Amino acid sequence: MFAIIEREMRKFFRSPFLMMMSMVFPLVQLIVLGNAFGGKIRDAKIGIVDQDRGTQALRIHEAVDSVRANLRTFVPLTYDNERAAMEDVRIGKIQGAIVIPPDYSRRVYEKNHPRIALIVDNSDNFMSSTFTDHVGQIVEALNQPQIEPRLLEQSVLEIVELYPYIEYMKYLLPGSIALAMFVSVMIGGGILYIDDKARGVHEGYLVTPISKFELIFGLNIAGAVKAVMSGITITIIGSLLAGVSSIFDPSKLLLLLTAIVCISAAFNTMMFLLLVRVDDPLVPRAVFGILNTLLFFPSGAIYPIQAFPTWLQWIARVDPFTYAVHSLKSLLLKDAGWAAVWPDFAFLGGFALVAGLLAVPLFRRTL
Repeated sequence: MFAIIEREMRKFFRSPFLMMMSMVFPLVQLIVLGNAFGGKIRDAKIGIVDQDRGTQALRIHEAVDSVRANLRTFVPLTYDNERAAMEDVRIGKIQGAIVIPPDYSRRVYEKNHPRIALIVDNSDNFMSSTFTDHVGQIVEALNQPQIEPRLLEQSVLEIVELYPYIEYMKYLLPGSIALAMFVSVMIGGGILYIDDKARGVHEGYLVTPISKFELIFGLNIAGAVKAVMSGITITIIGSLLAGVSSIFDPSKLLLLLTAIVCISAAFNTMMFLLLVRVDDPLVPRAVFGILNTLLFFPSGAIYPIQAFPTWLQWIARVDPFTYAVHSLKSLLLKDAGWAAVWPDFAFLGGFALVAGLLAVPLFRRTL
């Protein structure tokens, strides 16, 4: 078994390009997606069509200018008519427009249902929701009485956040680490194992007295070691890029190492079980995209599992990616301890053991 592990590791270290490729894709995903998504809208152009030009309309201008000065969400542009503003929103010249009707100030003073309109391009849900939220907050502020009542008559919601603001790059980090380990297992375990079969290297094992158990677990341990190396590398580099400093805590580092080992074992035995009867070297390359979609996206790395339909939630419950992402999130983002991650470790360890034992009877000692 250890001879098999030594042979696999020697072959792995002789291909540094292969090692780099197994880590480059998750790092690129972390850097690009972490900066492309989840950021705050800045300097979006919003048109203001002021058909009232009264004192209450001036309050709207001041509120928009305040958002511009503090949050830098809007860059207000003045329009003379509603049609021109709507057309510019349609063609993308501006991202939204506020229309103040001619009788707005009079209706405010009369308390006669004053209204303003917000024109948005709802083909971009993220941009339109941002505009709707910010303009909604402006309207809510305008509706507040200028003189506060002595007795508070309304309930107030106070938000208590357990953790500091988590940037999207930090949010993506656990999924990127799990994906890097999966890519390492897919390339360094699955594809190389099938390629050895195609080249006839595998025949050398079959003429030895080595048992199926020793052969399977030797190959799986070697693949898991590669995945552990990839996981440790991506964890360190990704944490430094995302600004996660908890990895330098010795107790947290030990839990992270345990998580990486459990994830590596689960991923590698799963891949070996799926490919144990495969001989065509094109098959693992063909199923990589399917497995990536089927396992990575339902794991909660990108979107909460609670938003999935029932059938997809069932996939998430048996998906080792789910428990890998949850354990890494708990350790890296929530600063949690053993109590939060031991169920994940138990599932991943049990999954690895069951998958490895199932692969033994499925393995054929014939050509």
